[in-house]
Amino acid sequence: MNLQQLRKIMVFYGRFTPSYTQIGYRTRALFWRDPKPDFAGQTWLVTGASGGLGRFMALEAARLGATVIAVARNQSKLDQVVADARAKGADRIETAVCDFSMQADTQRLVNDLVGHGRKIDVLVNNVGLLSHAHQITSEGREQTFTTNLLSHYVLTEGLIRGEAFQMKRPLVINMTSGGGYNVALSTRALNTLDPKKYNGTLAYGWHKRAQMVLNQHWRDTYGQRGFNFYVMHPGWADTDGVKTALPRFREVLKAVLRDEKSGTDTAIWLAAVRPGQREEESVWFDRKQRAAHVYPHTRTSKDTPKTLLAWLEAEAARLT
Repeated sequence: MNLQQLRKIMVFYGRFTPSYTQIGYRTRALFWRDPKPDFAGQTWLVTGASGGLGRFMALEAARLGATVIAVARNQSKLDQVVADARAKGADRIETAVCDFSMQADTQRLVNDLVGHGRKIDVLVNNVGLLSHAHQITSEGREQTFTTNLLSHYVLTEGLIRGEAFQMKRPLVINMTSGGGYNVALSTRALNTLDPKKYNGTLAYGWHKRAQMVLNQHWRDTYGQRGFNFYVMHPGWADTDGVKTALPRFREVLKAVLRDEKSGTDTAIWLAAVRPGQREEESVWFDRKQRAAHVYPHTRTSKDTPKTLLAWLEAEAARLT
């Protein structure tokens, strides 16, 4: 590591550690007035619900009265979520198995929900993966691209087009990451098929940047129909994904990383309060709407929301 790299690391941690860790959460929480959420009568669909932040959100929504469809690829882990919910007196959790790294399986989930006439009030696009191992799925795509972005697009658009949302204030919450702040929008970088060009951390960032842009498109497109779309950053939380993908990062900061409650607080708050939003692209963090860009270089790109949507639509249509 040279001196310039060391300086960048020190500036990075110095700038974001006080805000993104438990320190920032606890400081801001001193000034909050907590709502009293009541999600009775609502049906939530939470992806990536077998562990981490997704599991906590599923359990919390059920505790607050919602019927929750918890979705992940591991049935045994989902069964444990159900058992934990029942142990806390919340028995309105259902499960569905889906491998979000495969478009066909995501589409199967959509078809099942629409075909059975399920109506969703709140969709939480939480599933995500940062992997340093380059893997191509049987559909010919880089695994994390489909998991982090394409599956969100296929699921959300499929449920909207299939009229699976309740039309009384339907809500979609997209869970993003600070990794998206580091890069500009780039469609050519979203699905890296060449292992020599693959960098797991950068790929994750590009997916999350595109997710922010996609959220704004959904706001602009479906907002007039009563839909609420929020994209939110949970801060730096101590999850199994962080333990696996960023062990050095976790080792340095584990004493101050956020727990599951602080990492999901804004998502639960958004669902309870449904705050108004400024029109421009933004990210919600610790109950406040904040800029989608923290570095000047990410504001400029050859791609636009229009080119991203055209690209995603073409990619999704390729296997339908």
